[in-house]
Amino acid sequence: MTGKGKTVHGEAANAGHRVLAPDDAEVEAYLETALHAPGPQRAATDRPAGGGDGTVVVLDFGSQFAQLIARRVRELNVYSELLPHDTPMAEIERRGASAIILSGGPNSVYDVGAPKPDPAVWSGRLPVLGICYGAQLMASELGGHVQANGKREYGPATVTIGTEDGLFAGLDRTQPVWMSHGDSITTLPEGFHATAQTDSSPFAGLNDESRNLYGIQFHPEVAHTPHGKDVLRNFVVGIAGVTPSWTPAHFITATVDEIRRRVDDHARAVGSDGKVICALSGGVDSAVAAALVHRAVGDRLTCIYVDHGLMRKRESELLRATFAENLGMRLVMVDARERFLARLAGVVDPEQKRRIIGDEFIRVFEEEAEKLGQIDFLTQGTLYPDVIESATSETKTAQKIKTHHNVGGLPADLRFKLIEPLRYLFKDEVRAVGIELGLPEQMVQRQPFPGPGLAIRIIGEVTAERLDTLREADWIVIDEIKGAGLYRNVWQSFAILTPIHSVGVMGDGRTYANVVAIRAVTSDDGMTADWAKLPYEVLGKISSRIVNEVPGVNRVVYDISSKPPATIEWE
Repeated sequence: MTGKGKTVHGEAANAGHRVLAPDDAEVEAYLETALHAPGPQRAATDRPAGGGDGTVVVLDFGSQFAQLIARRVRELNVYSELLPHDTPMAEIERRGASAIILSGGPNSVYDVGAPKPDPAVWSGRLPVLGICYGAQLMASELGGHVQANGKREYGPATVTIGTEDGLFAGLDRTQPVWMSHGDSITTLPEGFHATAQTDSSPFAGLNDESRNLYGIQFHPEVAHTPHGKDVLRNFVVGIAGVTPSWTPAHFITATVDEIRRRVDDHARAVGSDGKVICALSGGVDSAVAAALVHRAVGDRLTCIYVDHGLMRKRESELLRATFAENLGMRLVMVDARERFLARLAGVVDPEQKRRIIGDEFIRVFEEEAEKLGQIDFLTQGTLYPDVIESATSETKTAQKIKTHHNVGGLPADLRFKLIEPLRYLFKDEVRAVGIELGLPEQMVQRQPFPGPGLAIRIIGEVTAERLDTLREADWIVIDEIKGAGLYRNVWQSFAILTPIHSVGVMGDGRTYANVVAIRAVTSDDGMTADWAKLPYEVLGKISSRIVNEVPGVNRVVYDISSKPPATIEWE
């Protein structure tokens, strides 16, 4: 098949939403993808609609917990955004910030080139909370002293609260906390007072209330600090005076208004109809993004689903019924399986796979857009973890883990402007927005599925035969996980086709066949994950069915790696 692929058009008659029947097991079971069509020319604002005044800015100094701080603040119904450590104070204020939190980090404050914030952060114009490295930085920059401590603190500790300041309001005088530091504050700056201590850290808490500056050596954002969320609430709501009003409903209203305004303004400026296309996959991210845009622009949105041949079993057939018939959105389905396989032929490097898939997606979208007339915007379901793991300019101190094809694996000449309404949301926040939008729960609660699809669950070259093998194995994994009532208990569960062949015995004869790995993890947001302790009988049934039902497989193994050090996906 050549260039443009086969296209099937389907258009819904109206925009009404019908909740899927609870027994619609096929839709619940198999529409689990989250492909995001890419593009570097982002037309969306540099912060999400609905942030507004009352934003808490977290300055990222490279801590593995920096994203978690922002999440914990959002759990207080206060919008929080992660920004590079050197973001100018003027930019922080422009974003409507009411408070600043300084994250931890791997550096020592006395290192040459240690990251530091804009000195205006210490001006007292906004309340500041320093956590770990952030607290040490506060002390060091304002005249105190920090040095390596002979008694390092890593893990659980007990903090004794010595002063009833606003940060510890309502808390018992002794608190279990989580520490992770080798340096300690040894001398406080002028005007500061000690507020908490441990056996090893005399200044585990410090403040200068006259300048609205607060510091703590422990990590309130982690679960191992049981009352850490109370500390953050005391700072954000009590000290900074932010009203907890950032809710899914508020986000939807503000985001829809912003999308409508942006599209209408652009349409008037260029004399167009303001048409928008959406890279629709059937997964929760693209579905929620499409629903937001559809609410804003109505029938000016056309959803395009590209079947690149890398989907799970029966995805394409079920997607048409779900989105065109149940959600009332304009839907174009494109059969591009052969062209994607042709471009992936012989490719084994995972980063190259991602770049190829991202580039080919855009080419398909451009071709389809030409058939629809002038298209100004492309909607995609980029999430905050995509941005963080791809190490964009927005996350200077984060190390690149892998290129998400909708963030960093894209062609530079993309002609669409982007609408990315979920770019600053975590997965659980997306689910909450989806429920508030009225999307079917079966759709919203699906497990995540990677944008490049099964291509990054096949280690090595992607071929039609290997895809067929993996599809059948993956189908069995999901079927058994659901049959055991465990689908909602795990973050992701899937099969991986390894490049390994192993010797086996079937029917008294020798085999030399594929090894399939099973991966199942538990997580809150995908940033960290632990391997799921599935019952042995479930694992045994999965293994037995794969070996007996999937041709060319004679061995099944189970991945018991956590993230970190591993990632959830193998590529």
